[in-house]
Amino acid sequence: MARDHMQAAIVLAGVTKKFGAFTAVNHVSLTIPQGEIFGLLGPNGAGKSTTLSMLATLSNPTHGNAEVWGFDTTTQKDEVRKNIGMVFQDYSLDDELTGFENMDFHGRLFGMTAEERGKRIHELLNLVDLGEKANNQVKTYSGGMKRRLEIARALLHVPKVLFLDEPTIGLDPQTRRKLWDYIAQINKSQGITIILTTHYMDEADALCSRIGIMDKGEIIALDSPQKLKAKLGGDIISLAINPSFHAPATAALSEEKFVREVKPFDHHLNVVVENGAYAIPKIMELAQKNKWHVDSVSVKEPTLEDVFIHFTGKSLREEEGDEKGRMRNMARMMGRR
Repeated sequence: MARDHMQAAIVLAGVTKKFGAFTAVNHVSLTIPQGEIFGLLGPNGAGKSTTLSMLATLSNPTHGNAEVWGFDTTTQKDEVRKNIGMVFQDYSLDDELTGFENMDFHGRLFGMTAEERGKRIHELLNLVDLGEKANNQVKTYSGGMKRRLEIARALLHVPKVLFLDEPTIGLDPQTRRKLWDYIAQINKSQGITIILTTHYMDEADALCSRIGIMDKGEIIALDSPQKLKAKLGGDIISLAINPSFHAPATAALSEEKFVREVKPFDHHLNVVVENGAYAIPKIMELAQKNKWHVDSVSVKEPTLEDVFIHFTGKSLREEEGDEKGRMRNMARMMGRR
């Protein structure tokens, strides 16, 4: 098939997915170019998993059209599946098999010859520093080693697009950062387009050239991490304050000329100001005058977490836990193809 979008790895055009009266994804249009690491962030129920399931051909759009590597996800499912790899949140390895055997079994499912499998398996295991552990049973692997093996396995059939759903969840900080290096290396050396979902803001900031924030089935923000943070501007003053004071404090602070925006979330208020050093004394005066009972106050430059709060009104940490049941079903269905 001749590709309609020569520079695009993924194209969604007005994609909508309904489950009865509920709209999970609402008229999403998005183009992800070849070779990009794209981050998809959002609260639980935002539509991230539903979007991935449509891109993976496991669910058809109710309306609109989606393409992966130029192939339609509804009418050309086999071609799409040949061009994608997936790493799910939950481990899907066979602990009783060795690392090599897990890879070999995956290659057989994709119809790779013994020669192709052998060469590719050794290349990828060495790429993720598991060459010396190839003949060890996976049950002896650490969590980080298992995750690296799953990424290597997803790359075995030479996919053009790789979906990583929470790839570092549950790993210690040092292992997470090492895995970031592998992801960046794979993207750079093999030119693979990567779509990443994560609850770690530092992970998205470090890896993604662009980020899309989804909420209520729509992409409500889309840009590079740097530009998203720049849109907030100034400093962020975070007040730890009882939610019962959120409404009056928000109303009073919003009237001050030095305040650009006030966003309540959880047990905090985020106050965007131009000059934090100037604003803190003013804010504390108001708090004391109105008896808001501020437990603590901090000032910082905008982060991706602040961007997320700005657009969704909630902390991503509040949303941690996700649509795991649906993603497990996706993993099972991918294994049956």
